Amino acid sequence: MNFVKTQLDGVYIIEPKIFKDERGYFFESYNEEMFLKNGITNRFVQDNQSCSTYGVVRGLHAQDGRFAQAKLVRVLYGKVLDVAVDVRPDSKTFGQYVSAELSADNQRQLFIPRGFLHGFSVLSPMAVFAYKCDNFYAPHAEIGVKYNDPMINIDWRVPADKIIASQKDKNAMLLSELIEKQIYTK
Repeated sequence: MNFVKTQLDGVYIIEPKIFKDERGYFFESYNEEMFLKNGITNRFVQDNQSCSTYGVVRGLHAQDGRFAQAKLVRVLYGKVLDVAVDVRPDSKTFGQYVSAELSADNQRQLFIPRGFLHGFSVLSPMAVFAYKCDNFYAPHAEIGVKYNDPMINIDWRVPADKIIASQKDKNAMLLSELIEKQIYTK
């Protein structure tokens, strides 16, 4: 596995070593020893999976305080643009984001530590998205920031008139409200 540091501290793109032959392919999607060697000490406790069609944007989501989650995300089928937004209160990159194209073809993963909002857009006709979390889902601790917040200005690589988002994501707060209310993931 190759761990590629991004411009946001703690966020990594993970590129597996893929072994292909006439039967298909094999790769390790997780190896605790390799993660520890690269400073990722999170213990994952929950796996989630979603299926979405082209233009779906899910996010930007996180959980507050002691319910914050680190995530290891990947695509099993199709292609997405995955996004992590830094909302750590003392970070010099607060409000900045990193994005990575994840697909069943490139088998890349994105590791997103606690303290980041997370979202993705579906770039293929359909995508199956899977992720590990290091903390359990806590609905009462959910944080949502609008996917189209002008302060963050994410290019989801989907035309605005083709974006499909849940009502909850459309009604989420702006980053400026998160700052004003001092709601942070840690």
